[in-house]
Amino acid sequence: MDFQISITGFVAIYVFMLAAFAGWVIIGNVPAILHTPLMSGSNFVHGIVVVGGIYALLNASTVQEQVIGFFAVLLGAGNAAGGYAVTDRMLAMFKTSEHRPAQAKSGRVKSNHAKKT
Repeated sequence: MDFQISITGFVAIYVFMLAAFAGWVIIGNVPAILHTPLMSGSNFVHGIVVVGGIYALLNASTVQEQVIGFFAVLLGAGNAAGGYAVTDRMLAMFKTSEHRPAQAKSGRVKSNHAKKT
């Protein structure tokens, strides 16, 4: 199966600008409480970017194309890994701690009242 896609420069710029505008409109209308699930979804999209970079790298014929493909894979993988780390950190903020610090472990209760002399 032979599959080729050719995108000229202006079409690529048009697709990029259309994607940027759609992303700006979509993210601008998302409430703040849904930012964490949206971030997880964007990590999935970055995974697709990594697959596209690998595809471009495997089909590169010149050294310049190989360098661009290498940096695309490197930056896409770093962005996806960083996104997952930030999402994990944000989800950890919503977890409740099950272990409360024991204040009266020694049998003595601290008094919050100041001693009168």
